[in-house]
Amino acid sequence: MLQSTVLLALASTTLASFAGNLNYRSPSHNHPGLGISIPKVLKRSDPVLEYSADDLQFTHGVASGDPYPNSVILWTRCAPSTDNVKAPVASKSGGELYDSVPIYGDNEGNAPVSKAPVCIEYSVAPDKDFNQIVDCGTVYTSSDVDFTVKVEASHLKPFTVYYYKFNVCGSEKSSPVGRAKTAPTEHDEVTDISLAVYSCSNFASGYFNAYGNTARKDSVDYVVHLGDYIYELGGDGSGIGRTQYPKKTIYTLYEYRKRHATQKTDEDLLLSHRTFTWIPVWDDHEVADNSYRDGSSLLQNIEASFIIDGGVSVDQRKMNAVRAYFEWMPIRQVAMDDNLRIWRNFKIGNLLDLIMLDTRHYDRSITDLYLNRGYIKKIADDIGRSMMGPRQEHWFYDNLKSSAKRQATWRVIGSQTVFSRVDEFGSTGLGVNVDSWDGYRSNLNRTLRTLYENNIGNNIVIAGDSHANWVSDLTWLDEYPYDPVTGEGAIGAEFAGTAVTSSGPAAHVGVGNLQSNTLIRKNRELQWSELYYRGYFEMTLSHTRTDAKFFAIPNIKKRSPYEISMANFTIFAGENRLSRTNGAPSTNGQGVHNGALKNGKLEKQKVQYNTETKEWSGI
Repeated sequence: MLQSTVLLALASTTLASFAGNLNYRSPSHNHPGLGISIPKVLKRSDPVLEYSADDLQFTHGVASGDPYPNSVILWTRCAPSTDNVKAPVASKSGGELYDSVPIYGDNEGNAPVSKAPVCIEYSVAPDKDFNQIVDCGTVYTSSDVDFTVKVEASHLKPFTVYYYKFNVCGSEKSSPVGRAKTAPTEHDEVTDISLAVYSCSNFASGYFNAYGNTARKDSVDYVVHLGDYIYELGGDGSGIGRTQYPKKTIYTLYEYRKRHATQKTDEDLLLSHRTFTWIPVWDDHEVADNSYRDGSSLLQNIEASFIIDGGVSVDQRKMNAVRAYFEWMPIRQVAMDDNLRIWRNFKIGNLLDLIMLDTRHYDRSITDLYLNRGYIKKIADDIGRSMMGPRQEHWFYDNLKSSAKRQATWRVIGSQTVFSRVDEFGSTGLGVNVDSWDGYRSNLNRTLRTLYENNIGNNIVIAGDSHANWVSDLTWLDEYPYDPVTGEGAIGAEFAGTAVTSSGPAAHVGVGNLQSNTLIRKNRELQWSELYYRGYFEMTLSHTRTDAKFFAIPNIKKRSPYEISMANFTIFAGENRLSRTNGAPSTNGQGVHNGALKNGKLEKQKVQYNTETKEWSGI
């Protein structure tokens, strides 16, 4: 009887330890079938085959994400050494880095099923030496979740920096130490918040220097990623040492996992994850190019597409991609009450609401699939078309209203695609991009109507996707008076950033600047356009102003700490437009260093900044 009781208690403890690893759950509360059956994993496990610490490696660093006032998500991966290509090597940026792409037996198959779980402990403390542990726990991982570990660190204080680490149970083998930051409560008086904003990081296209630069400067509170964290497409980066795996377009769960594993071998990405707490959302390429609710540009719910693409359906491919994303990213299972909800809101003190939208996969109407572009242009004004579906739309508008009601100073709206209308016909010959909000004008108009008719000001849209820089006044053209010289009549501003590495519209600086000049002349609300450089931007928000600083990466074909200051913009609270000096929208009348600025000047930048040595040098 006593023996049975002990065994039952042991099984309950083990079950709890598996359940503590959030990656065994379904990405969606309403789809439990997407979760991993813990009883089945337990039934398969053999204690005799338990891994020793020497058998295991922390292969892809650590990460934190989705900050709440009293908790934050922590992530790592600890896998048997046989599942990793190379042994650990020293990392220049601190900690250990493993050049470790999983090799699941062969290039096309599935991961071998682990016969025993991996036991992992985690610790959280306010000091780097972990003298005062405030949260800790023990969890298991296995091949069922690609040996990833994701836990919720709880019992934390608001708006506080913590340090965390993982270790193999009962051993000294540990992960690098990570740093995380909780969010303030919605009622906290917060003086300022700084965000780094990224999008579109194609591994084969270049090195993720942009991620590392912000970490080396240690210049922000949180990182916001607007999507295209990975790319599902094939691409040969071997010429610059950026071979991605698999070396083809991906469809299966195994392949999406392997692509995420490749992505997290970039040292600057690992540094950013280790240094900052991330707030990520997906765009299209986490699943497939130009995705919408029922398909994508290269995979449709038709028989021919099913046969050509290896017998993988649209829904199955999406499930594979979402499962891998959930396993490999420090993201919560956020009130996913229907479908695959990732849209969510962060109330960051009394300063701002960060509203993260899903304008891709949740319930988007059909988009530009290339062959149907003419058709999409014809139906772009259809009242029933939506970027996000009616349920998310209502949630979005309610959050805008409630944010204003609680008197948060700013509303920051995370959109995947560019919100403001950009007619590119005079520059590129493409006209408007109907894969962006320009293809869903009724949805765009409903958003602007909510802002204008409810007198909701201090709005900032942040966007990615386009692989170019765009800064615009946020305005409802032809519905409300707007002066492009002064900005009067606007309801906020949009900062849309370029890609971390993905190729942009202009192959040469000069060509890009000529195109940008045409664009700002033809688009009334567009104030700055830049089409050549890769990079990112940072925002600092206070109760009186928001400053946005755009940075360019001079070379993505090799790892480098250099960056160029491109442009700076300011919005003063209550003005609802970009601040101007003599009609030019920039901070303190400064010019921009590339592209074209409406009513302003181009001042070619002559220096670059080394984020590692903190020194300036000539270009």
